Amino acid sequence: MRTPITEPRELETPKTEPPVLPEKIEVVDDDVDVNETVIQSTEPDETEALEAANIEKVDVPEEVIQDVPFTIIEDVPVFPGCKGSKKELKSCFNKKMQKHFQRKFNTDLPNDLGISPGKKGIIMLFKIDKIGNIIDIKAKAPHPKLQKEAIRIIKLLPKMKPGRQRGKAVGVKYTLPMRIEVD
Repeated sequence: MRTPITEPRELETPKTEPPVLPEKIEVVDDDVDVNETVIQSTEPDETEALEAANIEKVDVPEEVIQDVPFTIIEDVPVFPGCKGSKKELKSCFNKKMQKHFQRKFNTDLPNDLGISPGKKGIIMLFKIDKIGNIIDIKAKAPHPKLQKEAIRIIKLLPKMKPGRQRGKAVGVKYTLPMRIEVD
């Protein structure tokens, strides 16, 4: 699933009325009585402080993290055999996925189906759940038998170490696009 590209926009700052200033400022001697205008403070008064007994404790439910796309996950799922930094793990995962598809794909199938020659695209979508299993497998291909073949290949994937978001195991959505050449 692709994340849409959006244009940045400037946030509007709320408009507040400027304080009313006197039209004329007079300088007077210290010994003359003057009527002064008192400007009220907007700061809360210390005498209005809340007492601890009046504070109601509210239980905030823990945020449930939904499935996260592979492209934005904090800690990617780990394909067996991959090691290294976050960047290296992500790169290794993608390489192993492509290698898995290339090794398991029945290369004779597209030519046997009578599909017109040329490059064809197959898109596989699946989820790696919170415990590392491959679930919710879907495929899009130019022929139903190619679709079945793509699903078969994804079902052969090994169990993975699950992805993590904010320190918790989460489901991770992954899209694997592949191109095949039909003779």
